[in-house]
Amino acid sequence: MAAEAPQKASAAPQGAVMRVVPRIADVAAEAWDACARGEADATEAGNPFASHAFLRALEESGSASRETGWLPSHILLEDDAGRLAGCMPCYLKSHSRGEYVFDQGWADAYMRAGGRYYPKLQASVPFTPVTGRRLLVREGADRGETETLLLKAGATLAEKLDLSSLHITFVTRDEWQLAGALGFLQRTDQQFHWRNEGYESFEAFLAALSSRKRKTIRKERREALTDGIEFEWITGSDLTEAHWDAFFEFYMDTGARKWGTPYLNRRCFSLLGETMADQVLLVMAKRSGRYIAGALNFIGPDTLYGRYWGAIEEHPCLHFETCYYQAIDYAIANHLACVEAGAQGAHKLARGYLPVETYSAHYVAAPGLRRAIADFLRRERRAVAQEIALLSEESPFRSEADDSRS
Repeated sequence: MAAEAPQKASAAPQGAVMRVVPRIADVAAEAWDACARGEADATEAGNPFASHAFLRALEESGSASRETGWLPSHILLEDDAGRLAGCMPCYLKSHSRGEYVFDQGWADAYMRAGGRYYPKLQASVPFTPVTGRRLLVREGADRGETETLLLKAGATLAEKLDLSSLHITFVTRDEWQLAGALGFLQRTDQQFHWRNEGYESFEAFLAALSSRKRKTIRKERREALTDGIEFEWITGSDLTEAHWDAFFEFYMDTGARKWGTPYLNRRCFSLLGETMADQVLLVMAKRSGRYIAGALNFIGPDTLYGRYWGAIEEHPCLHFETCYYQAIDYAIANHLACVEAGAQGAHKLARGYLPVETYSAHYVAAPGLRRAIADFLRRERRAVAQEIALLSEESPFRSEADDSRS
């Protein structure tokens, strides 16, 4: 991808208006969600993280706010009748935490050269490394035209505010390609996802693995259930504040050790429970009548999204069981096509989660910085592709050679 500057002329169709709002609450939930759903047959329709309820819980709880370095600045495109035709969730950022697409090296290099990298504009779902549409378009609107206008509007806003950059993270591949065609710099990374190949049970899934991997997983599951540990799946109206109290204790304990300062506060979990209970799954581990660990998941139309986990007791393989194997069990039982278990983690490969590419697009204003980043990204994309190819060769699934030996 050449390092030319993105096209920025953002004139909307005749009679249409582009504007920026400082709170998701300033947008009607029905209008925002109509854009988030998009076309009825879109594979990303129903992704819970782009919903008005999820973004509002982050903002109203104060988890995503000016004080935490996430100042909402959502871009809206309204048609000549005043209806919302498209939108893009955006935040002015004073740091690079909570994004999972790491640009701290770019910031350091630019600031050492005398530039000002922060604040920057971030089009994303805060604290959520989940692929989904970031260019949200209402069904019936011209998708290609509206997505193009939203991209140009983002670049124009960054320019008018004298920002160093705009970063659109965990976009879909087609959004990434459109952004690249408009001059945005293109970045790739990888995650590990589990795919349901029509398995009728966890044992059927294990039968698809090589013998060595199958034995390892069975051993890990046995070890996780020692000391009388049991698991519960809690969702919908069964979710109570007591469950959130227990989970928040796990989240804070593990998050403080892993990240220093966990991103979400207690109020956020209550809001999610109030507005999205049917899309929430808590996997809770209990020993001697007391919850000791848990994993927070969100349920999409065909995907289970693993988000946070924590524990207040250490037990062998408890993390693998709570986050990965219970998620697979739930997906099989509920006929979900995929489990996304979060960012990074090559250790997931041995547990049936295979590497997939993730995508982000970046507008960088300063020509010198843009050229340097473009050169870096060309090399990084090749490295990511090579790593995915190498990891795929280490798949835990049975090969034709395994079958012939059997």
